[in-house]
Amino acid sequence: MQEPVTTWYLEMRAPAQLQRARVPQPAPLILRAELPLPMLNRFLYTAVGGHWYWRDRLDWTYARWMQWLDRPELQTWVMYVRGTPAGYVELEYQPGDDVEIAYFGLMREFIGRGLGGHLLSEGIARAWDMGARRVWVHTCTLDGPAALANYEARGMLRYHQETRLHDPLGEPDGPWPGWTRA
Repeated sequence: MQEPVTTWYLEMRAPAQLQRARVPQPAPLILRAELPLPMLNRFLYTAVGGHWYWRDRLDWTYARWMQWLDRPELQTWVMYVRGTPAGYVELEYQPGDDVEIAYFGLMREFIGRGLGGHLLSEGIARAWDMGARRVWVHTCTLDGPAALANYEARGMLRYHQETRLHDPLGEPDGPWPGWTRA
């Protein structure tokens, strides 16, 4: 039996709309990964998305990852907590001066510490720095339960919503093959 999946599309049309989250203390470090490194982005993708049904890039080859990453339109920003990667935001500059938050999230171990709002605030600010006229994102019922609320708390507004039936997905894949819930 198919299951409904709702997708929300949100946007921000001016930098002044950004409602920054408080900065956690001690403040985490957020750095741009300036060199395209498929292993890093694949690690971030699976470490963050493995708990939320992120599957569309799992079969990408090294060459496909490099093709995606090695473009001036793409930026990856990584948040570190006490030297440990905790989450990331991937920004893609698109035609028409739009910047999409292509991927955003925290590793499960860092959720609930006030880090997600701060990382999203910084990610949106970096999107505006890329010369955006609009910053946009989509999220769905398969993402983390706080995703939609975090986007809206930062000042992003819904502009479209759709619900589609999807084949049953089973359990999330986890951060690596063979992962089981502890």
